[in-house]
Amino acid sequence: MVQTATTLLSDPSTPTGQLLEQTFEAIRQELQVRQDFPHQVLGELRRTMADPDLPERDETDVEFITIDPPGSMDLDQAMHIERAGEGWRVRYAIADVPAFIQVGGSLDQEVRLRGQTIYCPDRRVPLHPPELSESAASLLPDQTCPAYVWDMVLTADGRRESAEVYRAMVRSRRRYDYEETQRLVDSGEAEQTLLLLKEVGEARIRRELERGGASLPMPQQEVHQDGESYVLRLRPLLDSEDWNAQISLLTGMVAGQMMVDGGVGILRTMPAPEDRAVTRFRREAAARGEPWPRGMTYGEFLRTLDRTDPAHLAIINAATSLFRGAAYTAFDGELPAQAEQVQAALAAPYAHVTAPLRRLVDRYALAVCEALSAGREVPDWARAALPDLPAIMRESDQRAKAVDRACVSAVEAAVLRDRVGQTFEAMVVDQTGRGDAVVQLLDPPVSEPATGHAEVGTMVRVRVDAADVRARKVELSVVSATVEAS
Repeated sequence: MVQTATTLLSDPSTPTGQLLEQTFEAIRQELQVRQDFPHQVLGELRRTMADPDLPERDETDVEFITIDPPGSMDLDQAMHIERAGEGWRVRYAIADVPAFIQVGGSLDQEVRLRGQTIYCPDRRVPLHPPELSESAASLLPDQTCPAYVWDMVLTADGRRESAEVYRAMVRSRRRYDYEETQRLVDSGEAEQTLLLLKEVGEARIRRELERGGASLPMPQQEVHQDGESYVLRLRPLLDSEDWNAQISLLTGMVAGQMMVDGGVGILRTMPAPEDRAVTRFRREAAARGEPWPRGMTYGEFLRTLDRTDPAHLAIINAATSLFRGAAYTAFDGELPAQAEQVQAALAAPYAHVTAPLRRLVDRYALAVCEALSAGREVPDWARAALPDLPAIMRESDQRAKAVDRACVSAVEAAVLRDRVGQTFEAMVVDQTGRGDAVVQLLDPPVSEPATGHAEVGTMVRVRVDAADVRARKVELSVVSATVEAS
């Protein structure tokens, strides 16, 4: 079984730690990550923070809570769930960034150049200055601040009965992390919102499967700074993360449909997988000992897999081929073609509206939806930006992914730099275009190509031939086959 694997690296005061931090900075420079905010941006922000555009509606009596990774300060979302007849009422508060932004000002221009927050192991490079994203606009506990509140009523089977979005002042009561949430729910000691989150999350998962939607349950390879050390971790997702994600997905689907109905907005889209990709995945799943039953959607099939089983992990890795081509589609007046309205993995229209502190497009999408919900004209500043947003977000996404991959590769090289010549047990999870194996080492949790052919889904031993931190490069080779994973 694949357990949560953790490798501690040397602290930053050691040669390896110093080398890593120098490499992280080189990555940011190489990929042109904008880091410090210009003085005029900070000055403008201080002025707008002193006189923000606050909503009149007051919902500070609603007992919102937040669920985020430990240590997070840029809290975009807070929720409150209560029963509504046989169903539920979900209120989902999203940070109101426009309240603090001068349209066309220097901060507005700066964040358009950034697109999103960039996460590196040694630091977070924020979309907005921390004074905004980690303080004034963040939904931190016991802080009264403006928010967009999505007020959604669901039936007992998780279907949307009604939904609206409006601006209001809110105050979160408490913050949780995912492990704490899981523990409290499992023990029955959780407060009402957390207990109902499980109910709503599971109902929405059932709705996802009924729609033919799918989620990719891929364990996350993560790098964290833990005290004076860096941590490389392969972490299967908790059920509490799935439940929480379902609330965000619900909100995004409500937003997407609201935009389609209103004839204006920006959708997050993904094409349906091509027939040949589906055929290949079906063949690969069967070859790895887990045939995909006829008549079962791929979303249903993926949820039958055990995210901690090496053989199933290989199948999940192969399923990434079904989740490609995500893009942003802006429209105003003329709707995109039906196939271009849908995020195929969700089997529904969908929009990004739940992370405005960390993602540029959400700020505009929220303003569009709030106006549509109220029956007002969409603000000119939001409408005018729509045509430019797909290109801005595409470039930003590419940069963020390149930074993440480069940083992980540097950490993998640091983990293995003193183990050149050693061999490790690994699962073959894919093959390169040249036919070499792509392997996942079980411990340390390194995932890289390895020279040599091996069947996907089998266990092998690989040798570390080279590991260069500055070049962010690890060279592995398959030296022998072990037993086939079961």
